[in-house]
Amino acid sequence: MIQSADYPGLFDARISTLKAEGRYRIFAELTRPAGQYPRVLWHSEHNAAPTAVITWCSNDYLGMGHHPAVREAMLAAVHNGATGAGGTRNIGGTNAMHVELERLLAALHGKPAALSFTSGYSANLAALSVLGSALPGMVILSDGDNHNSMIEGIRRSGADKMVFAHNDPRDLEAKLASISPDRPKLVVFESVYSMSGNIAPIEAFAKIAKRYGAMTYLDEVHAVGMYGSRGGGVSQELGLADQIDVIQGTLGKAFGMQGGYVTGPTSVIDCIRSFGASFIFSTSLAPVLAAGAIASVSHLMNSQDERRLQRERVAAVKTKLGALGLPVMPSVSHIVPVFVGDPVKVKTLTDRLLDRHAIYLQPINFPTVARGTERIRIAPGPCHSPEMVEHLVHALANEWEALDLPRTSVPTNALAAAVA
Repeated sequence: MIQSADYPGLFDARISTLKAEGRYRIFAELTRPAGQYPRVLWHSEHNAAPTAVITWCSNDYLGMGHHPAVREAMLAAVHNGATGAGGTRNIGGTNAMHVELERLLAALHGKPAALSFTSGYSANLAALSVLGSALPGMVILSDGDNHNSMIEGIRRSGADKMVFAHNDPRDLEAKLASISPDRPKLVVFESVYSMSGNIAPIEAFAKIAKRYGAMTYLDEVHAVGMYGSRGGGVSQELGLADQIDVIQGTLGKAFGMQGGYVTGPTSVIDCIRSFGASFIFSTSLAPVLAAGAIASVSHLMNSQDERRLQRERVAAVKTKLGALGLPVMPSVSHIVPVFVGDPVKVKTLTDRLLDRHAIYLQPINFPTVARGTERIRIAPGPCHSPEMVEHLVHALANEWEALDLPRTSVPTNALAAAVA
C-alpha cells in the first residue's frame, strides 16, 4: 500500500519516461491572422515578437476557416445574437441553425436524416455506443486501423467485437462468415486513413456486408469537403454513398469549423439522438459555429475550385519529394506522409524546419502511429502557392541531408495506418 505518497512526483516520473522516449508533445502556439492562411504567427518563448511561418499540417485542408463567406455568416450570426447555445439540445439548446445545418448535412450525403455534435469524436462515441447496444446480440466488425473515437464507441457499446485486418476484404468476409446469420452485424471503417493516406475498398466492403446481412458505418472525417461532386466524401466520389447505411463526418477539417455529425436512416439517427450519452449530456454546438458550417458546406457543395487546386498542390509535393528520393509513403489521397522511423529524429527534423525555414510540421509518433513508424504528415492545400511548395521541398531536402535521415524505401511495418 502506498502511504503518504508523493503523487505529483509519481506523475512527474511518467512524464519523464515520455520525454526519455522522445514522445513528449509540445504544443506550438499559433495565431491564424484573417485572410493570410497558410501563413500563421508562431509565438515562441525564445522570440519577443511572433514569427510568421507557413503551416503544412493543418486539418483546415481547404482553408475554409478563413473564407470570406464563412466569416460573414458567423459575424451575422453574432450580430443577431446567436453566440452560445444556452443548453443541451433537449433543454433549450436547439437553435434554428442546428436544424438547418442538419438538413443540409443530410442532403450532402443523400440521407434522410442527420444529427450534429460538438466534435467528430463525440459523434463516433455516441453513434457506435448506441448502434452496438440497441440491438441484442450485435457483433461489430472493426477495421484494425480505425480511429480511437471509433474504438472507444465500440467498447462502450458492450457489443461483441471482431477486428479485421486493415483494408482487407477477405479477412472481413471470413469473419462475417463465422458469425451466426441470425445475429445483427455492423461493419465499421474509415474512407481516408489520415496518418497513412490510404483509402478503404468501400465498394468491396459494402458488397460483402450486404451479402452477410450487415449494416455499414463509414467515417468520412478526412474526406468530407474534398471528395465527391458536392464534397460528400470518397463514397460520393465513387457513387457508393447509397450503399452505406451510416456516414459520419466532421465540420472541423475541410469545412474549417468545429463539430461532427452522423447521417443515415431516420430511425437510426433518432435512436442515436434518444440514447447517445455524449449527445444527450453535452451543450449544443454554438449557433455561431453552426452558421459558419452552413456557409462552408453550402459553398463546397457548389464550388470545385478548392478541390481542384488542392489536388494540383498534392500532386506537385508528392512528385517533387519522390524525385529527391525521400521516403514518401504510398498514398492515393491528399495526405503526404514521409517516413522517418525514429521519435527523436522526427522531432529534431520538425524543430529545424520551424527554426531555420519558418515551416511548421508536427512530428507524428506513438500512440498516433505504431512505434518505429514515426513520420511527418504533410497536408498541401489550395492556399499553398507554387512558391511555397518549392520552399518546402528545398527545406526538406536540406534538412534530410543534414540529419542523415533514411532515403531508403518505406519499411513494410510502416505502411500500416494509425493505430489509434
